[in-house]
Amino acid sequence: MLIPVLLSGGVGSRLWPVSRAARPKQFLPLSAEGSMLQETQRRLAGLSCGNAIVVCNADHRFLVAEQLQHESEQAPTIILEPAGRNTAPAIALAAIHSREVDPEALLLVLPADHHVTDTDAFQRAVEQASERAMAGTLMTFGVVPSHAETGYGYVRCGAEWEEGLFELAEFVEKPDQETAQQYVDSGTYFWNSGMFLFKASRYLEELGKYRPDILSSCQNAFATLVGDLDFQRLDEKTFAACPSESIDYAVMERTAEAVVVPLDAGWNDVGAWSA
Repeated sequence: MLIPVLLSGGVGSRLWPVSRAARPKQFLPLSAEGSMLQETQRRLAGLSCGNAIVVCNADHRFLVAEQLQHESEQAPTIILEPAGRNTAPAIALAAIHSREVDPEALLLVLPADHHVTDTDAFQRAVEQASERAMAGTLMTFGVVPSHAETGYGYVRCGAEWEEGLFELAEFVEKPDQETAQQYVDSGTYFWNSGMFLFKASRYLEELGKYRPDILSSCQNAFATLVGDLDFQRLDEKTFAACPSESIDYAVMERTAEAVVVPLDAGWNDVGAWSA
């Protein structure tokens, strides 16, 4: 089963004053008729997906529920973070939950505040990655760069792993203009999209290998999960003990099982007014 995981914990601080703490950019209609969260959900129409999991700030729970109320036949599972702990713990919570529903679950991890103009190309990339993800590979989507962008991080590709897929050599931070141009000219660097596809069980295995402290903290926090109306709430003190780390640093830079899927779908993370 393919389970979308919508990461909706961002604060959108670079789009102030329109994006504010109480209503960050993922809840705003910045690039289409619907909010960016709604457009992320709509992008899945046509894929065979299970019930989506949304991981969000507890303060935004009613915004999430309201905006997704009529976006799919199945109501999402909404896991509330009492505090932000970056993407590695957020994805771990979704993986633990989805593995209980389906031990073979595939997680399609999508930030809820990105813009994609070509849904068909996006879905083709997901389908291309799914078979390899089912075999245990951790897939990340690298956006084919249209220009030398200094506002994005990049992924460097290694050897072609199989037709159209590449070994993940490294993540690199946002470059200066000259370095960004060198990346684009080389043809071996893609923009880091922050989107991933892998089996829930494989992600937890790799997280346990490289960051067992994060895994154990998330397991402890998940054990405190209780239903609260339409939401799943974690104990604040237990989750606060979890280290804050991105999936890039915690797992994807360390694992030997990561592969890049090129994505050319009109992607933009709308991270600043210039974007």
